[in-house]
Amino acid sequence: MLTTRALKNQTQRSRWLFFVSAREARAKMIVYGMSSSAPSAPRPVTVRCPFCSRLNRVDLDRLADGPRCAECSRPLRFDRPLHATEADFDETIRTASVPVLVDFYADWCGPCKVMAPLLDDFAQARAGEVLVLKVDTDRNPSLAIRYQVRGIPTMIAFREGRETQRASGVTQRGLLDSLVGLT
Repeated sequence: MLTTRALKNQTQRSRWLFFVSAREARAKMIVYGMSSSAPSAPRPVTVRCPFCSRLNRVDLDRLADGPRCAECSRPLRFDRPLHATEADFDETIRTASVPVLVDFYADWCGPCKVMAPLLDDFAQARAGEVLVLKVDTDRNPSLAIRYQVRGIPTMIAFREGRETQRASGVTQRGLLDSLVGLT
């Protein structure tokens, strides 16, 4: 006996597929890249476009689609640290649905320059799992004062808008993972 089931493809257009059994239906869903479970909840984050400075809300589950700025249509890249300022820091931290690792640094700081490639690698490896931000303490001194940054580089991990852990000085990759709770 044939049964009819409605499935939606990834572009949200309805398609009707006819299956002989529920087992075959699940098998076809896997082949066509569809999930038999309920769709996952979106994981939004609000970030500022580095080109036009507009705030954009991005679903981290859709990073493979290549998110673009709503105003200038340039790509928003999450495989590298994003620069944050006093204007957008609170909004980004508050709306992030994933852990956020913030690097408080200065351009003239030698240890900060040593940490930069490690943070780049960490952001690339954890894109979609962790949001990595950089805050220049010379250009944004009020953020450094508010979070009592005494030495740079200082890494502060946030979850649900609140500080969870911090580390100062040059660190290793394992410490970055443990700061955001991914060990």
